[in-house]
Amino acid sequence: MKVVTSSEMRQIDTYTIEQIGIPGIILMENAAIRIVQIIANDIGNLVSKNIVVFAGKGNNGGDALAVSRHLYNLGANVLVVLVAEKDLIKEEAKINLNIVKNIGIKFVLVNDESYNKEIEASLYLADVIVDGLLGIGIKGEVNNLLSGIINLINKVGKYVISIDIPSGINGDTGKVCGKCIIASKTAALGLPKIGVLVGEGAKFTGEIEIVDIGIPNHVIQEQDVSVHIITREEIMHVMPIHLPFSHKGDHGKVLVIAGSTGLTGAATLTSRAAIRSGAGLVTLGIPSSLNAIMEAKLTEIMTLPLADDGRGYLSAKCIEHLESWIEKCSVVAIGPGLGCNEEITKVVSWLVEHSTKPLVIDADGINSLSENIDILNKARSPIVLTPHLGEMSKLTNLSIETIHQDKVSIIKEYSEKWNCTIVLKDWRTLVGAPNGKVIINTTGNAGMATGGSGDVLTGIIASFVAQGLSPEWAAISAVYIHGKAGDLSAGEKGQIGMIAGDIVENIPHALKEVGGRILS
Repeated sequence: MKVVTSSEMRQIDTYTIEQIGIPGIILMENAAIRIVQIIANDIGNLVSKNIVVFAGKGNNGGDALAVSRHLYNLGANVLVVLVAEKDLIKEEAKINLNIVKNIGIKFVLVNDESYNKEIEASLYLADVIVDGLLGIGIKGEVNNLLSGIINLINKVGKYVISIDIPSGINGDTGKVCGKCIIASKTAALGLPKIGVLVGEGAKFTGEIEIVDIGIPNHVIQEQDVSVHIITREEIMHVMPIHLPFSHKGDHGKVLVIAGSTGLTGAATLTSRAAIRSGAGLVTLGIPSSLNAIMEAKLTEIMTLPLADDGRGYLSAKCIEHLESWIEKCSVVAIGPGLGCNEEITKVVSWLVEHSTKPLVIDADGINSLSENIDILNKARSPIVLTPHLGEMSKLTNLSIETIHQDKVSIIKEYSEKWNCTIVLKDWRTLVGAPNGKVIINTTGNAGMATGGSGDVLTGIIASFVAQGLSPEWAAISAVYIHGKAGDLSAGEKGQIGMIAGDIVENIPHALKEVGGRILS
């Protein structure tokens, strides 16, 4: 599903109005009817319900005014709070304002804070609050008047439905512009905006429901949009298919290079996740002094003892051994639990420059790259990087806060600059592709914020690459499956107390849900 910036949505609206010929007032009416349906589905019978509708001067306010009319016609007690100068109200919004006045809906025009006590009293009596103050039209910080009203709305803790986007959230970045509405539900008009899905503001959108406002489907499909939400249907179409007459060699060979003294758990999780995701063969390259431990821990996974000079972490001497093994595998995953030192940096750098097979680089592999990130330009094979915000900060020399404020633009910039796929791990993970596409994943839950969860994701990505998916689609599919496995784990055990091993065990169930299958 496409996700748009504010300007992209305006372009779609303008094309629909000017080229297709659907008047803006019709789009506004369609939006209002469907928003009222959402309210009725959530609240039930609207007769005698107390509803306060907040409207601003723009089209978002016009939508809210149209909503108020339909609510009134269904028997609700409606109060419209218009926060705008009358002469600044735009065309379609002005039509709906005149209708509101003509049919006798109670409304107050608010230009200052003198009405705050009256508004607050109405809010405490309200069953529903409709937010049509700002929409995607916000510029700069929320002013003092609106800030005070937003505080009043948030304070009462009632059911709040925001039209298109909670007022006070930047539609392109998710930045909170001083203050924002805390919505119970957001009715996204036409398409979801980036700001309801990423950034700080995404925490305040509540449940997001897409509202069809009558824009022809082909108009949406023809728009060149770079940001998408990954859906179950799309994952179903790309999942690896295992044929009934296939053998383990047909399902790919994963070489995992991971682990050091005290960090063998990361190596275990990555390896087990890779084989649970369908890879035919998984080999774990481990410091030789830890090999006996890993042979005891892992049953279905082979181990490859690598030179470590008896220190419990890889030595650069292991590079000679790796040369022949790279030719035997389909993909290399490197980084989980490796540790950080000069020897590890040499191994990671050598792999980037010399590997002829795709690389999935995580954790300490990423930390090693941060010292010489330009080496990515020398890569001979596709690379997937899987940083969390702190690791992305090291790679880019940008602060975590800077990245957090505009994650979509930053992941787009650096995936193109480094010509690699970037999986930016956060509570809502993004995947950036070298062609500039950005994918937003919506599976997963807070229970996955546990040690080892990222190691599991690395194993799934590597497994999907080994089974024939492109690095880009392997990353996209893996973040979806990883999140789905986490959701299944939460359903079984709850989010508190979930561990990464629970996610590994639910990978097969997640695959089954989205159509990972053997053809008969």
